[in-house]
Amino acid sequence: MADRRPTLADVAHAAGVATSTVSRAFSRPQRVNHRTRERVLAEAERLGYVPNPAAQALESGRTRTIALLVPDITNPYFSGVIKGAERGAANAGLTLVLGDTAESSAAEAQLVRRLERAVDGFVIAASRLTDDELRTAATRTPITLVNRATAGMGCVVADYDSGTHQIVDHLASYGHRSFVFVGGPAESWSGARRWQGLQAAAAERGMEVRRSGPYLPTLSGGPAAADAVLASGATAVVCHNDILAIGLMRRLAERGVSVPGEISVVGFDDVFGADFCHPTLTTLAERTEDAGRRAVELLVTQVPLRQAGGPTRVLPTQLVVRGSTGPVTSM
Repeated sequence: MADRRPTLADVAHAAGVATSTVSRAFSRPQRVNHRTRERVLAEAERLGYVPNPAAQALESGRTRTIALLVPDITNPYFSGVIKGAERGAANAGLTLVLGDTAESSAAEAQLVRRLERAVDGFVIAASRLTDDELRTAATRTPITLVNRATAGMGCVVADYDSGTHQIVDHLASYGHRSFVFVGGPAESWSGARRWQGLQAAAAERGMEVRRSGPYLPTLSGGPAAADAVLASGATAVVCHNDILAIGLMRRLAERGVSVPGEISVVGFDDVFGADFCHPTLTTLAERTEDAGRRAVELLVTQVPLRQAGGPTRVLPTQLVVRGSTGPVTSM
């Protein structure tokens, strides 16, 4: 019995209060006289009592846990979001759980339903759900978004307007008069924003831009995308993300096509490895760690209210010029 862990009742007996008072001292301190709470905490520390998280959740309605959902845990883009969200959760004293939705809106909706009673809220990165589906889910559990903007919800997004202009200006400076955009998943909000931005920037420059796809935003999507780009006769290609761009460059190398000698290639995200491939990849860098952290901070402000809402935070982007882009070769 000497090794028995102290209980709530033990602390209550030592402090001379009811067990319900001890419970509230940990889960709802604002409902306990501060002197009483100090006595309870002192006795708990003396006895070595550690509150049960599950019991606290039942008392307060809070689990002190939030969920981060990403479409593909193997995509290096999301490693930055995960790292930033973990840091934000730790700063707020929260536990972060991670879910992979496998690029599927159905899987994402199912995971939200399965976890919504076990967590205080969600951060969803690159959500594949519709705006209406997201707003409906947010009526049940607070949600903030990364790399997706939905009216009436807290969101953290990259500045694609500036970023796409940087890409087009860069290609124009090398003499390119047209390029192809290799698109990713049809449900991707960021993919749609990138395409809109590229179209607008190209129009301002008097350049022609065509879209190809959709393709899987993975290395395996690269070969088909590369073949389509070659058939188009384009001198430059902008890819939905870096992983797709690297897969595309591998296929071009297999076919003996020089990058950037014959085709310039640009990606999005500046993921880990973009400067390791050959040639190194020119890409639009986003502040993914900052985005994950800020999304958690937005969520923390919503959880006590048990409702969604909040501003849209737009983070700067920067074109990182590397070896995959160059001048148009004279024909």
